[in-house]
Amino acid sequence: MRLKQVVFGQACHIPGIYGWLSKSAGGGESARYCYSVWLRHLVLVDECGAGGVPDVVAELGPGDSLGSGLAALLSGAGRYVALDVVPHGGLERNLGLLDELVELFESRADIPGPNEFPDVKPRLDDWTFPSRILTDDVLAGALAPQRVRRIRDSILDPDGEHSIIRYAVPWTARASLEKSSVDMVFSQAVLEHVDDLEGVYPAMASWLRPGGVMSHEIDLTAHQLDSRWNVHWSWPEWKWRLVKGGRPYLINRAALSSHLELIERSGFELRFKRTVSRDSTIRRGQLARRFENLTEDDLTTSAVYVVATR
Repeated sequence: MRLKQVVFGQACHIPGIYGWLSKSAGGGESARYCYSVWLRHLVLVDECGAGGVPDVVAELGPGDSLGSGLAALLSGAGRYVALDVVPHGGLERNLGLLDELVELFESRADIPGPNEFPDVKPRLDDWTFPSRILTDDVLAGALAPQRVRRIRDSILDPDGEHSIIRYAVPWTARASLEKSSVDMVFSQAVLEHVDDLEGVYPAMASWLRPGGVMSHEIDLTAHQLDSRWNVHWSWPEWKWRLVKGGRPYLINRAALSSHLELIERSGFELRFKRTVSRDSTIRRGQLARRFENLTEDDLTTSAVYVVATR
């Protein structure tokens, strides 16, 4: 456990301090990062048979960068919904990202891969621009000047009558979106931060139309809390409360089996699963009581990417 994380957590009990300390959260994503993330999800969903560009796309936890959602719109999606738990700024940043993303799509740039973003998952087998999905005809409509202008106007006024961007903050379970109104829900290293997993998986099932798809990259590690990637499963509740402090969210410490169980219980059909394995940094006898029933797969799985359909 890193002392600075404990100090940060305790400082967050002071009203207003969390927003000040984390004011730059989510702002470090470049256009190339957002382009890469969206196209990875799009390609893998297509490979699972739920292909084509979805019409209505919802993203969990975009932070103050709507870049991946803007990439979805520039791929031809009709509407984008950003769902977050705390408000973020960054209007000017999103306008700049839009311009850079337009250039990437117009040039049919290859998907930035592990040489540029070595820590970003999921990995693909082919990093070339997905022209089979994003054909010239698709991009001609998606990148038309009047459509790019509409996206820009929607960034400036997401509540406007003709906006194709909706920013729902804070989002709360099923009430955030109309039932059966979304074609795809995706997230990038977000579901490990959602405390109410038992609420969010059924909520996503409610939002998706029949046959709709969800695509999630989930980081199961301790993040920056400790150098040992899975030591968080050895911390008793008192120690965890000390680390979390007054943060509105941190990580939920859910392991692989918890996510897979909730996917099945919420009525999804798992279409694809790709895990990243690492040697465990703790012994089974060191597990906290809450985690004493973790499987061997849980103890050695540091990340998972899943595609599931409703």
